[in-house]
Amino acid sequence: MMIFVSRLSPLVTAGRIRLGAILCLLMLATTLIPGVAHASWWNGDWSYRKKISIDAGPKGAGLAEDAGRIPLLLRLHDGNFDFSNVGDGGIDIRFVDSDEKTPLNYHIDTYDGLLGMALIWVDVPQLAAGKSHDIWMYYGNAKATLGADAKGTYDSDTTLVYHFGERDTPARDQTGYGNNAQTAAKSVDNSLIGRGAHFDGSTPITLPPSPSLGISAGGTFTWSAWIKPDAGPGTGVLFARHDGDRALVIGLDQNVPYVSVTVGGKTLRSAPGAAITPAAWHHIAVTAFDHITLFIDGRPNATLAATLPALNGIASLGADLGPTGPVAGTGYIGELDELQISKVARSPAFIAAAFGTQGPDAQAVTYGQDEENEGWSGGYFGVILKSVTIDGWVVIGILGVMAVISWIVMISKGATIRQTARANRRFLEIFERIGADATRLEAHFKSIDTKFVDNSTLYRVCRTCTTEWMRRMDKEPEPPMLSPQALESIRASLDRVAVYEGQRLNSMMVLLTIAISGGPFLGLLGTVVGVMITFAAIAATGDVNINAIAPGIAAALVATVAGLGVAIPALFGYNYLITRIKDVTAEMQVFIDEFVTKLAEPKGPRPGAEQLAAE
Repeated sequence: MMIFVSRLSPLVTAGRIRLGAILCLLMLATTLIPGVAHASWWNGDWSYRKKISIDAGPKGAGLAEDAGRIPLLLRLHDGNFDFSNVGDGGIDIRFVDSDEKTPLNYHIDTYDGLLGMALIWVDVPQLAAGKSHDIWMYYGNAKATLGADAKGTYDSDTTLVYHFGERDTPARDQTGYGNNAQTAAKSVDNSLIGRGAHFDGSTPITLPPSPSLGISAGGTFTWSAWIKPDAGPGTGVLFARHDGDRALVIGLDQNVPYVSVTVGGKTLRSAPGAAITPAAWHHIAVTAFDHITLFIDGRPNATLAATLPALNGIASLGADLGPTGPVAGTGYIGELDELQISKVARSPAFIAAAFGTQGPDAQAVTYGQDEENEGWSGGYFGVILKSVTIDGWVVIGILGVMAVISWIVMISKGATIRQTARANRRFLEIFERIGADATRLEAHFKSIDTKFVDNSTLYRVCRTCTTEWMRRMDKEPEPPMLSPQALESIRASLDRVAVYEGQRLNSMMVLLTIAISGGPFLGLLGTVVGVMITFAAIAATGDVNINAIAPGIAAALVATVAGLGVAIPALFGYNYLITRIKDVTAEMQVFIDEFVTKLAEPKGPRPGAEQLAAE
């Protein structure tokens, strides 16, 4: 290839290929090489994507500090998402961070493509204060396998997560700690986040006595859940944990949330804060570090100047089971959804982010338009190109080189012929003015700058003729009458120049004929080999179905398409160029016949130097 390019370099360096031609070559080369669908497209196997933005500014979650890593809830429905392009059960859904490189862990809470509804939790690695953070949701890949990872969605400090998606059965822990509930409450199908739990005041949920849920004296802790108390007294225990004479209780007192700590029989309770509205959803959270803070709907509502005691005993939801048995009058009546417990004290920003992204409004989360991968590596082209075998790429690579070479020849040769035709027209203007007088022509050639006719084939033919004629008349005082033998000798010299000029014009044209005839055959070779490999693979695996055959056959046909893509432009270019070359060659023959005929005519007296100078 380098040798060939070096041979073509005179054509290029001579200025015959303009910038536009070079750009055309580059565009052609890029079409013959499988490109990347989109400069920032994460993976071309996925045909669609959607931008999802989390606004931490005043109009969104309103975070005053960084929330750090958060589990983000996405609510997809027919109004913001097209479910028709997703695989069954959301199997091909993937999430990527804003850098378009980092895959994000996620898991599906609820997915119903028929009804057009999905709830998905995504692990967002960083949510900064006052800024918007973007993630990308990819989908549309028939070959994808399930990529959900519930355990990876939460950090190691999260020790229990209940979605309450199980129908009338104990809730299953989504974290890697496996803290599944021991008893169940009644399920509610249309709760805040998919299915939830409804407490009737007499059937609490018992949590497992797991070491991962244990709390050390003065330890850190976070408890959060969404609650919707029924209309009524609004009194009951949401969460309780006892260990001997020590206890932690989170509950409602006439719809006012509170938190209490008991140590050695002495109970400390938070001062009354704002009340919540019955029959409406609210986010309740409690954090403990050097003091205890109770949050309502993402904002601090009450504090308790105490630390947690060591707690490793039984824990319950919906009623206080007490250290010795159920405590009367502590049953909670209402719904509860999305329980999360952590062994660290989450920041106020983390709590605010949970409220701003999980609630029924969730104004902090916005969904962009669906984008389709229209590049070569997406959609049908992606399926085809990814099925091309190594031998197919070898053939396509060879065809690509042939295509580049043929376009270089067509563009450079077209420029050469165009410049030759223009130079011939300018030469004929001089010839018509001076005539076929060799003496005058020779004097004119010596007196002018012939740079403008350097590309003229007629100029070189005429110069050869005048040289031959002048050589014969140098010793004669008057122009001699050329003998028939002398005219034939001059004609032979002119024919020789015409042949050389024709060879120069036809140089490199053979490369176009090779591309025209060889391109389709090379493409057919790649197709045949690709089909053979496809059927051999089917025979080896025994998987005989249209889905197994179709991609391989389609990929094999790419080689034939590439061969035709090389041959068709070369065929058009060859026919155009050969016609132009024939025109220039015919013009040379006409000029030779006319010039030799005029040389045979009798000449007048030879012009003197003064007359030549005047002309």
